[in-house]
Amino acid sequence: MAKTRGPDSHHVVPNPTGGWDVRRGGRSRSTSHHDTKQAAIDKGRRISRNQGTELRIHNKNGRIAQSDSHGNDPYPPKG
Repeated sequence: MAKTRGPDSHHVVPNPTGGWDVRRGGRSRSTSHHDTKQAAIDKGRRISRNQGTELRIHNKNGRIAQSDSHGNDPYPPKG
């Protein structure tokens, strides 16, 4: 089972006061804040690729809608 929280992940989450945040897994403080979800996803992807982490993209209700692997994927495709 893959980790959904922890230092090996970044999350794009809705901010309760509006907009979207990028947060490192397990942290309450945001890395960055954005007006649109797409801007947060773009920044989150850059950060995640740079740091080799999983990127979890949440819906407005807080549930994970999409996940991108930019690190040590536990199930890499066979090639």
